[in-house]
Amino acid sequence: MLRSSLAAAVGLWLISPWLPAQVGIAINSPNGEPLSERVVAYTIDARLDTDRKTLDATETLTYRNLTGQPLNTFPFHLYLNAFRPESTFTAETRAGGGIRDSLGDHYPAEKIGSIMISHIEADGYGDLTPTLHFTAPDDGNLLDHTVAEVILPRPLAPNDSITFHVAFHDKFPLSVARNGYKRDFIMGGQWFPKVGVFWHGAWNCHQYHATTEFFSDFGTYNVRLTVPRRYVVGASGVSTGNQPNSDGTKTLSFYGEDIHDFAFAASPHFIPTDAIYLSSLGPVQIHILALAAHPHIGQRYLDIMRGSLREFERRYGPYPYKVITVIDPEPGSEMEGMEYPTLVTGDGSWTSIFKVPEITVEHEFGHQYWYGMVATNEFEEAWLDEGINSYTEVKVLAALLGDRTSVVQQRYANFGDGSLQRITYLSAPDFDPVTRFAWKFRDEHSYGAITYGKTATLLTTLEGILGTNTMDEALRTYFQRYRFKHPTGEDFLRTIEEVAVARGKASPLSGEHPEPAPVVTTCAPLSPLGPTTTFRQLSQPTPTCIAEPAPAPANAYTPTTLRPFIQQAVYGTQLLDYSVDGFSSEPVQWWQSPPRDPRTTQYSSVVYLRRQGDFILPVTAEIVFDDGSRVREHWDGTDRWTRFTYTRNAKVVSVELDPDHLIPLDRNLFNNSYTNRIDKVPAHKLASIWTVLQQMAAQLAAWIV
Repeated sequence: MLRSSLAAAVGLWLISPWLPAQVGIAINSPNGEPLSERVVAYTIDARLDTDRKTLDATETLTYRNLTGQPLNTFPFHLYLNAFRPESTFTAETRAGGGIRDSLGDHYPAEKIGSIMISHIEADGYGDLTPTLHFTAPDDGNLLDHTVAEVILPRPLAPNDSITFHVAFHDKFPLSVARNGYKRDFIMGGQWFPKVGVFWHGAWNCHQYHATTEFFSDFGTYNVRLTVPRRYVVGASGVSTGNQPNSDGTKTLSFYGEDIHDFAFAASPHFIPTDAIYLSSLGPVQIHILALAAHPHIGQRYLDIMRGSLREFERRYGPYPYKVITVIDPEPGSEMEGMEYPTLVTGDGSWTSIFKVPEITVEHEFGHQYWYGMVATNEFEEAWLDEGINSYTEVKVLAALLGDRTSVVQQRYANFGDGSLQRITYLSAPDFDPVTRFAWKFRDEHSYGAITYGKTATLLTTLEGILGTNTMDEALRTYFQRYRFKHPTGEDFLRTIEEVAVARGKASPLSGEHPEPAPVVTTCAPLSPLGPTTTFRQLSQPTPTCIAEPAPAPANAYTPTTLRPFIQQAVYGTQLLDYSVDGFSSEPVQWWQSPPRDPRTTQYSSVVYLRRQGDFILPVTAEIVFDDGSRVREHWDGTDRWTRFTYTRNAKVVSVELDPDHLIPLDRNLFNNSYTNRIDKVPAHKLASIWTVLQQMAAQLAAWIV
């Protein structure tokens, strides 16, 4: 540990003369200016009991009221209370075949997680503990304790600040949903009371659901964590202190700037590996904490992280924080593959045949951009982080590991991440629209297929329509415009349209075109006192509301020629499926007896194309003739079918739809081509794969016996 830390320090010293002045503590910011509005400032002093798997802490939270209106209620997320038998999270996972469905009627004590606020007060407002109460803004389940609220005796005026002091106690569950413990490994995710986000005129503070993640404001985090001395800890932000204590513990200090969450991982078995990546803003420490059980995984994590930092900077913009930490979680802990500001968890339990460690680390690092900096509402528009991130994952992994080899690269099988995303989408392609609130999907399967797979696939299709350069510029513009903000889906889509029009890849639509659905705000009372009308009589507290869908930007907007695609692919559930419905070639003078002179014989050929699905999209078909000539036809795809006819001195031998493979959103690629020529290559490849699988099965059987 000392050697790797010393190497990092020496590296920084060697390159420092060529770097701009670094004023920020945890960020590489020009002139040390804040990167966000810093609405919140957390100071937390916590003590972790690694034997009991509990944590006791005090939290000081300063909140700046930048909402433009008085606030007299403050909701807080208490995520750890999701891991209780009566929670909405547990009910949803049992109903959907999720992580708690196999417990039967028994919920073991070690699987229970909880967070309890024992005291809360605010400077100038006194003790607020008597006003603290649980709320359920999403489903009315008053036994769900994942959201609590306090009521101020008088409103907090616009532009004023309030400082809360909170004492709380955590009980970590046996590992579940990227949280809790496995043996002596502890993952502290969503472990402290976290204030909601005042967004579009109301508090946005949803319950914790089986398929939801998180949403919070940017700010600073100053965290002290006391642990046994033998434990190694990785956390959000930069390390600022390590103080040994007389009782055999040590107090570690961490500081984060312009982030909206704080997580940590602790284990006595971590082996640190450090390196420096030099971005255009300054040095970034890559801090790897790999388990001793995975001696070679640290280098794999390091290599893919270095490449990811480089690719994201080149494509979208530099990573502005001074550190990125990769945690190697305990195998079987359900903590693999999770993102937190400046900290991600990998997955080192896979064989080297599969590139899962690389995929996992790249994906979670991508979330530093699509969630970490572009901080969208993961409850309501999960596609904006998971989906966009899955799309950029395909592109970055293709650049780093190969387009067709980023998942598996073997002599007998190559498989790329783009194909993986498409298969994910096809597993449940049409139950839900992309824009559905995360907890309102049909089930977890549909949530994953649509939020990850469909979004990545539709964006890849959009790239095929617009061109790679246009799509890259749109993503870069979106990131640079909305980093350290809370954009909506319409912000993202309109940015794509704006760039496409500017580059001549789309044009404004003439006449009227349906706009996205208007905002419909449904407010739920955050009070134990009864219905909303009764509650509003009490000083008119600020409601916690849900708004579906989120409002679009206030600037004027003109729909473009991309809107028909957007309405179907993003807001709809239509399936895209075009097929070659057959072709024929007959001699024009069919009545003449053979033999015919092939040099002069004219053939009448007919090609049929068909729209099998409800999704309408212009398509291209390539027709190949037996003299080697090729013709490309373009069809607007509106009717259920079309045909093309030819009279020429050649017969049609094959037809292929989407010959440039630009439309992966097409659900059935097998019906996209038709040929009357025999091709033995696929059969030979399948036979080779089958032979290898038989050999693997025989080896496994011999090992078992």
